[in-house]
Amino acid sequence: MSQRKSVNGRPSGTDGSDFSYRMVVDSRYQRVAEGKSRLSKLLFIQGIIQLLAAVVVFLPTVEGGALDRLSVSSSVIFFISLLIGELGQKRSRASLLKLYLFGSSVAVIISGVSVLQRKISLEVIKDLSRWAASKLEVSQIGVVSLGLGVQIFAFAVTTSLIHNMAPPKRSL
Repeated sequence: MSQRKSVNGRPSGTDGSDFSYRMVVDSRYQRVAEGKSRLSKLLFIQGIIQLLAAVVVFLPTVEGGALDRLSVSSSVIFFISLLIGELGQKRSRASLLKLYLFGSSVAVIISGVSVLQRKISLEVIKDLSRWAASKLEVSQIGVVSLGLGVQIFAFAVTTSLIHNMAPPKRSL
């Protein structure tokens, strides 16, 4: 009991003199926590972008237009990969994060091909003065471009997270 009473009324050992005996968290675990936080925010942003993309894809059907199968398949693949990415991020599973990277990258490529495949999109890209006549095309080009930019950033964050989640290599 006398050991617990110090001059200041504070127990001994809390004055900072025991710093050399305390455990230090490896910086790798701190980087994993930061990466998971960033990835969580990016997954949310990608979800919002995909909701906008789905609205842009299904909007022509309201006006009696045809549904673009490539855009719909891209949206479906992206939503599934977002769910896989969320599971991988929550459970710290590198295999699910790799599957998310593959699926979301394929979905972004498909949506880019879908935009570039349409003749009117190419005309709008070449002649920007026509954007007022085809606001739907411009909005789809914008959503795909925004999705591509966020995908590049998400790819970098997820790759870094996967690298930090891997156990450190032991040298022999």
